[in-house]
Amino acid sequence: MFAGTLKKVVDNVDGAIAAVIMGLDGIPVDSYVRQANAVDVTTVGMEFSFILTQVRKAGDSLQVGGLEEMSVKAQRLMLICRMVTPQYFVAIAMAPEGNFGKARYLARLAQPALVAAL
Repeated sequence: MFAGTLKKVVDNVDGAIAAVIMGLDGIPVDSYVRQANAVDVTTVGMEFSFILTQVRKAGDSLQVGGLEEMSVKAQRLMLICRMVTPQYFVAIAMAPEGNFGKARYLARLAQPALVAAL
């Protein structure tokens, strides 16, 4: 159910490697990996779930509104994390030269389908 939506996002973004939908508790719901021997998107998601929780708490204490999206660009990986519900997020792992804007756009478009499946 989730894999089809995740596959659609990953397969339609140049440079996208994988995607995962995960709870802020670090427990993955489902994932899709386009490239064999790619980054372990589940482990990456688990590590960033803690960071998302901390960013969300900081936003709440500063009264700037809820966390919607966070991106991280490293030398070998770009990660886009978008909150799907207050407790779940989708993370898309990409090559650094990937189409960042399209990944953000497709993650936003996929949100209603992911929410409906939860």
